[in-house]
Order: sequence, then structure tokens, then C-alpha cells
Amino acid sequence: QVQLVESGGGLVQAGGSLRLSCVASGSIFSINHMYWYRQAPGKQRELVAAIASRGTTNYADSVKGRFTISRDNAKNTVSLQMNSLKPEDTAVYYCAADISSRTTVRPYWGQGTQVTVSS
Repeated sequence: QVQLVESGGGLVQAGGSLRLSCVASGSIFSINHMYWYRQAPGKQRELVAAIASRGTTNYADSVKGRFTISRDNAKNTVSLQMNSLKPEDTAVYYCAADISSRTTVRPYWGQGTQVTVSS
């Protein structure tokens, strides 16, 4: 069993900052890519940021220069530092990871954490 648990969401005013964290636990052999997605009401889930095991990162155009993804491989964690938040960043944020057990490689998802940015 593998679990991903997010923390750090909440309510913040426009221009403020939040830091999301996600920890993976369970029968983990290795973790490949780690991701942050978000889903706003009435919209499809979208990729916000991704980070490879060696640290290469990618961002959605809408968050470039404002959000920073990072990971700690020793602790099986991924974080998302969100600065200069805008009301349009309001969404449920999900972490995800491609995790290898000794026999399989598959994606796992967290339960999501709400981020609300007020104007």
C-alpha cells in the first residue's frame, strides 16, 4: 500500500503565499516523477508543476515565475511554494507521483487540499 498525503492548503488574500507539502509512504522502492495538479470548480484537472527524480522541473505557463516545486528524495516529499497568488489559483490541489514497488510502476494520487485565494 502506498499513500500520498497533502497538507498546507487554506485561505489567503491575493498577493499572498502558501506552501503545499505532500509525503509518500508505504511500500516504495523508488519514486520517479512527482507532480502537482489542480482542479477548479467546473474545470478539468490541470498539471501545475512536475519534478523529475534528479530535479528537472516543468511548470504550467500560468504559474511560471510564481510557483516553485521541490522535492526531498530522502523523505519522499514534494512541495509547492506558491507566491503572488491570484484568485484564479483557487482550486483543489493534488499531488501525484509515479512510484515503483518491487513489481510495478504506477501513478498514485493524494486526496487533495483546498486553496482559496480571495480578491
